[in-house]
Amino acid sequence: MAPIAHVEEWTDHCASVAEIERALVELRYHDHGGEPDLRTSVLTHIAWVPPVWQDAASETLAGLGERHPSRTLLLFPQPDDGSGLAARVSLECYELPGLERHLCSEVVELRLRGERLGAPASIVVPLLLPDLPVFLRWRGRPDFDSDVFRQLIELADRLVVDSSEWSDPVADYPELARIFEEVAVSDIAWRRTLPWRRALAAAWPELPERLAGPPAETALVAGWLRSRVGAEPEAELTDELPYAEDRPPSDLLSDELDSFGRDQVYEEAVVSFVDPP
Repeated sequence: MAPIAHVEEWTDHCASVAEIERALVELRYHDHGGEPDLRTSVLTHIAWVPPVWQDAASETLAGLGERHPSRTLLLFPQPDDGSGLAARVSLECYELPGLERHLCSEVVELRLRGERLGAPASIVVPLLLPDLPVFLRWRGRPDFDSDVFRQLIELADRLVVDSSEWSDPVADYPELARIFEEVAVSDIAWRRTLPWRRALAAAWPELPERLAGPPAETALVAGWLRSRVGAEPEAELTDELPYAEDRPPSDLLSDELDSFGRDQVYEEAVVSFVDPP
């Protein structure tokens, strides 16, 4: 269903959190004679989106549609673009059969510049929806030791990454494993391997001598076999993922936004890279 979007925008404007909150309230009452659109949020969705990932993040967000009513905070770091905070606030609204009002999700795009870039938590905390889970989607490889990363995972109930976006996922999995006791972690690359893992489980006890696929997905399946049965098949890197399902990025992210607990099997697959044989 296509959204009905109301947008209010600042460009090159030093917005404050109070202005952002006021804009959200005004948009909810837009063109409804004082009757607000419905906001039935189930979570706060934060996304850290470096410039190279902005188009992909916008496309993924648009594809989520009405499946996860939420307040989405898109954090766009802009280290070379002046100072202060610029924001665009919008509602993505969907018609409700038989009602004049709409079900709406809130989207706040925040362009962090100068000193604001180093203190995202001070901006995010006042905008979190109370008593609802917080999901943090980190595009690209996190700088695991950076103050910015530490600030944001302290706010999150779940961190969502896609290790296929990393240049050397095998080298980075030990870094990821260090935070498992701090925040639940989802990996979209792991989600993509589900048909592959099902096929291997169905063939048990026969296992292949070689795994062939993209770097992150192949490594995770190898780690899964290592942690489950002690198998060590050779890895061959290719562009094609075996047993792949043709699912868009928004569907894969939607699956992760439905997950709340820790994934022990995934964690053990990743931990197997900390001290590999």
